[in-house]
Amino acid sequence: MYSIRPPFLYKKYLPKAVWRMNPLEKKIYLTFDDGPIPEVTPWVLELLNKENVKATFFCVGANVEKHPENFRQILAEGHAVGNHSFNHLNGWKTNNTTYIDNVKQCSQVVDSKLFRPPYGKLRKSQSSILSNEYSIIMWNVLSGDFDKATSPEKCLQNATKHLKNGAIVLFHDSIKAKVNMEYALPRFITFAKQKGFEFEKL
Repeated sequence: MYSIRPPFLYKKYLPKAVWRMNPLEKKIYLTFDDGPIPEVTPWVLELLNKENVKATFFCVGANVEKHPENFRQILAEGHAVGNHSFNHLNGWKTNNTTYIDNVKQCSQVVDSKLFRPPYGKLRKSQSSILSNEYSIIMWNVLSGDFDKATSPEKCLQNATKHLKNGAIVLFHDSIKAKVNMEYALPRFITFAKQKGFEFEKL
């Protein structure tokens, strides 16, 4: 179970996390989690290049090691990258030492001061430690593309319904999200441009 909009109490629980950028600027921040993988990431990059959109990719360290050419392409095309842990760990189910070490392991292959917790699940104690070194980036618009029970049309609606200035929008460049994302992402970009939003990377 997940919420398209982050619960207010969880925002209070992680006060050092960034949930939204400047609400006074008509800009939005497109982000992708869980890649890079050859089955999906190049398709995303081709679309972003065609649309002249820059984005931020929160990469799993193990995927970067397996698919370095996809990671290099993200950087070569001018996108930002962030740390998404080495093994996509759930912070709520992982002790602090193991979790922090896994993030540090990812930092060996992903040079970034941006961190996003997998599943958005992070203990307050983990947040306190990591915030000394990273900007912890969450989101306020979740497409739900990873959910097999969500239709492509619903995924698009999720992404567009709550779009506003400074929104951090989350899609996934993963196998699980592929069908929904490939339908929703190009339509989302068209919608956002028609509404006058500019795309920025973090």
